[in-house]
Amino acid sequence: MTDPAGMDLENYLVERSSVNGDIVNVDTFINHRVNTAVMAEIARRMAAIAAPLRPDVIVTAEASGIPPALLTAAEMDLPMVYAKKYVLPGPRQTASREVSSATKGFEYTIEIRRRVLDPGLRVLVVDDFLAQGRTAAALGEIVEDLGCLMLGSVFAVEKAWVGGRARLEERGWPVWSVLNIASVEGGVIRFG
Repeated sequence: MTDPAGMDLENYLVERSSVNGDIVNVDTFINHRVNTAVMAEIARRMAAIAAPLRPDVIVTAEASGIPPALLTAAEMDLPMVYAKKYVLPGPRQTASREVSSATKGFEYTIEIRRRVLDPGLRVLVVDDFLAQGRTAAALGEIVEDLGCLMLGSVFAVEKAWVGGRARLEERGWPVWSVLNIASVEGGVIRFG
């Protein structure tokens, strides 16, 4: 696919992903092996969503959030900051949160150094997946801890039945997604 504009992303996702229970595996094109044409189209759509918000910076968490966030930031000519995982011990000049990953089955800490996000910046969170919303909520809290304005979050793929959107909207943070999966009952992906 040399021209991703107008690409049928829903059909692409259905054809190239697999479903195992509630897990939608997109590791052959979004979050392990990255198809750059697909990611560029996702980023173009994310940038169109984000443009009216006028963010100053895009924020995400390493690692799988980096491709959509970086390409969206490039599309908008903005800087991108990613929260680091696997924090080393010792004194830190950071804002951090613990995140419990239901998908991965463990907890980890994410952090952003205070010197990379100046207070007052308008920040948009961009990530690959919205399921339970724990990572995005942690990022939003870090953004606010650093004195920035949390504009909301944009996701490449949302698993709508899981409830992550409500977790974020309860905090007053708007949520958008490029692909909204309503269910995966019987291993069949249905979009909302």
